[in-house]
Amino acid sequence: MSLPHEVNEEGKDHLVTGYAVLQGSVRLAGPWSRFSLYVETDDETPQCTPEQTLLLAGICEIAATKERYQKGWRIEVVTNENPKPLLSRNGPVRVEAFIGTYGINYGRISDNIPPPESVVTLLKAAKIKNVRIYDADHSVLKAFKGSGIEIVVGIGNEFLKDISVNEDRAMDWIKENVEPFLPGTRIRGIAVGNEILGGDDQELAEVLLGAVKNVYSAIDKLKLKDTVQISTDHSEGVFANSYPPSACTFKDSVLQYMKPLLEFFSQTGCPFYINAYPFLAYKSDPEHIDLNYALFKKNAGIYDAKTNLHYDNMFDAQVDAAYAALDNAGFSKMNVIVSETGWASKGDPDEAGANVENARTYNLNLLKRLRKKKGTPLRPKIPVKVYVFALFNENLKPGKTSERNFGLFKADGSIAYDIGFTGLKPSSASKSLLSLKDIRAGGWLMPYSMVLTTCAAVLLLVLVS
Repeated sequence: MSLPHEVNEEGKDHLVTGYAVLQGSVRLAGPWSRFSLYVETDDETPQCTPEQTLLLAGICEIAATKERYQKGWRIEVVTNENPKPLLSRNGPVRVEAFIGTYGINYGRISDNIPPPESVVTLLKAAKIKNVRIYDADHSVLKAFKGSGIEIVVGIGNEFLKDISVNEDRAMDWIKENVEPFLPGTRIRGIAVGNEILGGDDQELAEVLLGAVKNVYSAIDKLKLKDTVQISTDHSEGVFANSYPPSACTFKDSVLQYMKPLLEFFSQTGCPFYINAYPFLAYKSDPEHIDLNYALFKKNAGIYDAKTNLHYDNMFDAQVDAAYAALDNAGFSKMNVIVSETGWASKGDPDEAGANVENARTYNLNLLKRLRKKKGTPLRPKIPVKVYVFALFNENLKPGKTSERNFGLFKADGSIAYDIGFTGLKPSSASKSLLSLKDIRAGGWLMPYSMVLTTCAAVLLLVLVS
C-alpha cells in the first residue's frame, strides 16, 4: 500500500505519513517534494539521526528528524520528481496504512448513538487512528474528512453476488462510495464481505473470490490500488481445530475456497484478517477454560509441545493458531491482523463471563499488551495489530443480549467502563463522591476539615446534653 497523503492549499507540497516495514513494496505516485515518514523502532534512538543523510535507491533522502512520536521517529524525506519504489538492504520498503497497533470497529446498528461528527471528536480524544465500518455511509465518510483517521469501509454480503459477475458493478460502487471522498477522507481499505467462509451460505462462499478480484480490478483501473487495500475477514469457523495452536488447520470444506483466495492476497500483499474472540471460546466451554487465561490474568497457561512454546493468554494462542493454519496451507509469509476482538459487558443467563468487570479486564489488558508493540510466541518480531469490537453498544442488533453490549462506550458517548479513554459525557463513576485527593487539588481541604470539626462538636454537645 502507498503512503496516505494530503495536498495543502497551494497544491504544491504533499504531506505523507505512514509506517515503514522492511518487506513488500510501494510505488510513490509523485511528484512529491517532501513527505514525513514514521519509522517505528523499539530503541530510544532513531534509526536515522538528524546528522545522518540516508540515501534509499538514490532517489530519496532522509534529511532530518522532525519530531519524536511514541516509540518511533517522524522523518522528513525529500524526493525527486519521479520516485521509484523505496529500497533497503533487505529489499523493497512497504508502508502499512495501519497506524500503530490499535484500532476499533464502528458499528451503527442503533438508533441512539452520537452523530459521526461527535464520533470523530471521541476517537481523537482517545487517540484512536484506525477505524473499520461495515458499510460506506456517506455521512460517516464526510465527517471523517480531514480527521487524519484511517478508515476501512465494507461491502455488505448482499452485494457480493452481483459484483462477482460484473466488474462494472464493482466500479460503480467504488466511484460512488470511495473515490469521491479521497484524499480528504483517508479510506485505506475495502473489506469485501464479512465472515463468508466457514458460514452456512455456500453460494456466497463460491462468489467471494470473484467479488474480491473485481473490486481489486476496479481500484487498479482507478489507480487506487496503492492507496486502498482490498481484504476480507474470517471467523474462527474457518478452522478445523485450534488447540494446540500449532495444530490449527483450515476445514476441508473451507480450503477449496480459502486457498485460491490466499493465493490472490499473497500477490496483492494483503494480510489475513481474523475475528478472534476469547470471550466466545470461554462462553462455549466455561467448565474447561480458565477465565484468567481468557482475560490476560495470571494463570498456568498452556504448552504447545510441537513448537515448544508457552502461552499465558488465549488471545495470543488464537492469533498463532491463524499463523499455523496459514503455514500448513503454504502461506507462511502472510501476516495476520485481528479484524475483531472484544468482550461483552452484559449477556443472557447462559452467556458465561458476560459482565462489566470481565469486559473491562479484557479490554484494558489487551490495550496494555498492544501498547508494548510485541508479537506472539510464534511470530515474536511481528507486532500484533487489532481492531477492537466495538466502539458503541448497539441496541438494535439481533440475537443474544451480548450482541448489543460489546461497546467501549455507551450510546450517549460516555464510557461503558474505564480503560483510560474519555467519553463525550461524564460517566457515572465521575459523579461519585470526591476523594480527599480531589478536595486537596481543588484547594478545599481546609474548609472541608472545618466542616468535619464543626459536625463533630455538634454531635458531642448532643450526646452530653
